[in-house]
Amino acid sequence: MRSTYTHFAARARQVIAALTISLTLSAGDFPADSVLLDAYLREDMSVWKEYVDRVEEGTENRLLYEYGYCGYIVAEAKKEGQEALMPEAKRYVRQFKEHVNQQKAQLSAGHYEMYLSAVYVFELRLHESIHPIKAMNLAKEATRLAPEDPVVLSYYGTSLFYAPKPFGDKKEALEWFTKAEQRFREPQWQYCWLREATRMYIDKCKAY
Repeated sequence: MRSTYTHFAARARQVIAALTISLTLSAGDFPADSVLLDAYLREDMSVWKEYVDRVEEGTENRLLYEYGYCGYIVAEAKKEGQEALMPEAKRYVRQFKEHVNQQKAQLSAGHYEMYLSAVYVFELRLHESIHPIKAMNLAKEATRLAPEDPVVLSYYGTSLFYAPKPFGDKKEALEWFTKAEQRFREPQWQYCWLREATRMYIDKCKAY
């Protein structure tokens, strides 16, 4: 069983490498999305790391995975006994921030505000900066700019889910996750990892 998993993981990395050599990415239709979604469901984030490290800069699809990978590596670095990961987490967050600012003019409506909010959240967790109110305001502004975008709606739900009171509210978070999930049913989001994450958060909110 272990050898089968190892073989699949190695094959997945080969697929990512091959796809990122010559293809230009576009959100929602890139063939690697299905491979990355499968890796996400198996919690094999080494495949994501391979993708983030290899794919060309200047693509919004990459930012979505950088955002996800930063969330993962920051959470890992904060675990007891995993302090050695802290420099790597800080490096990926700095890189993500640079890419967000570089692509500001090219991003979809609300995405710059959403990603910058995420940067502030990651920096707060890493003790690199302290902007919790600004992070929440940016997340809310993103929903004003893109009220039908499930990625933005889901991100705001996540912000509400994790933020302490009086900023956070899991009941309100559920409302935003539900709005996002309804829009994630469109075919172009079939392989979007955030669709699965949103469903997970809906279950978590209902459990409270």
